[in-house]
Formats: sequence, structure tokens, C-alpha cells
Amino acid sequence: MSVRKLVFFAMLGTIVLFTAVRTLTVWTKDFSVLGAKSEMVPGVFLPVQSKNPQDLGIGKLLVASRDLGDPIFAKTVVLLVRYDTDGVVGLMLNRRTDVPLSRVFEQFKAAKDRSDPVYMGGPVELPAVFALLQSKAKLEEAEHVFGGVYLISTKSALEKTISGRPDPGVFHVYLGYAGWTPDQLRKEIEVGAWFIFQGDTQTVFNSNPDSLWSQMIRKTELKMADGRCADPIQQIRQSDITTNGECEPSFTF
Repeated sequence: MSVRKLVFFAMLGTIVLFTAVRTLTVWTKDFSVLGAKSEMVPGVFLPVQSKNPQDLGIGKLLVASRDLGDPIFAKTVVLLVRYDTDGVVGLMLNRRTDVPLSRVFEQFKAAKDRSDPVYMGGPVELPAVFALLQSKAKLEEAEHVFGGVYLISTKSALEKTISGRPDPGVFHVYLGYAGWTPDQLRKEIEVGAWFIFQGDTQTVFNSNPDSLWSQMIRKTELKMADGRCADPIQQIRQSDITTNGECEPSFTF
């Protein structure tokens, strides 16, 4: 190999090494800002979840635990749309039916050709109709849930919304709802029936609701990798991070 080539590869190796060291330094600084100990291997931070009843409220998601035996709520993901001393109202996000909107809203001309499916919101008052809509603008006759997500529950508001021909990706209709008293739901949380997550539009309007629960329950089972676990780079590549006897589960509540 010529001297010129040797010099070229030496310079190239120096550049690669410098870039790697610089990246590692930035990564370490990022974790030090978050309060990580300098001697720890950087961890993999995962979505915040909670099993604390004090975290309940409007806009929160309930993810049924694997141990929840009630067939109505087994493997469900529920968005809380009302929460006060009078009661709690939630809508099940992953009980999609084969009934099209056109059948539910036969009296609305704008719904005549709508084939997007209706969801089963819950076992209470099945004739009741609710809708969730994502909107950048504040909606009249609608209740704000979180972010740009609104609850529509009146006939006039539903007709007006459907007349605007909203995209099915940001507009879901539900029959019935799930209901609890605040004390009843708190007790269910305390016995481990539900995990609590902050609501997000990607979950609410998930394009594959049939697999939504399995997606969410995996998030509850992910562990934060620390220095006692395997190589964190390898764990990032895994879809599920498992534990062994030397790595205890670590959740952020």
C-alpha cells in the first residue's frame, strides 16, 4: 500500500473516532441533564405510565391489564372524556363494529355515503351516540378532552360535524359508553385492573384498533435498561425488552 493511501486511511480513522467520541459525549450530557448518574450506562426512556388513582382525569387512557377478567372490558383501551364527582365516562377505543355511519345516521343526508365504521363505546346506554373529533379550531357545542380532541354528544353538533365531511382518520363515532363512580374506578386501579396513560391522538384515532390493546400493553411491560442489563444499543433494537434475574423492572410513575 502506498504512503499516500496510508495517510488517507489514517486521517479517515481519526475523523470516525472523533465523531464517535463527540456523539458519545453529547449522549452522556443529555442524560446528565435528566439526572442520570454519570457512572450509569444511558438507559432507554419509555412512555410514562401510572397505576396511581390520583392520576385519573379527563384525557387519560385506561389500558386493561392482562388480569382484568371482565369480558366486557378485557383487552380494552378506554379514553376518559368526563371525570367529576358525579361520575366518570369513558369510550372504548378498540371495539370497532361492522356497522357503517350511514346506518346510524340515516336521517343525516351528509352521512348517506359514509362507510367508516361505528365503535362500541361501552355497555351503558347503547342507544346514546358520541363522537370524537380532532380539530385545530375550538368547536362549539363540544367538550374539550385534550389537545385538539373534542367530545361531541348532541344531535345538532353531530349533524353539523358530519355535514363538514370530516376525515375518518380524525372522526370516530361511538355507541354507548363506559361508566363508573370515581370511587369505583379508583378501587379498580388500586387492585391492578388498569394502567393509566396520558391521552394522545395517535392512540385515540389509531388506524389499526384491533391491535391497539396489544400495542399498549407491551408499553406497560417494557423496562428501562440500566447498567445491570444487556447492551442498551441492542435493547433499543428489540421490540420487547425482557428482564433477567439481574435486571429489575423500572417504571416511571
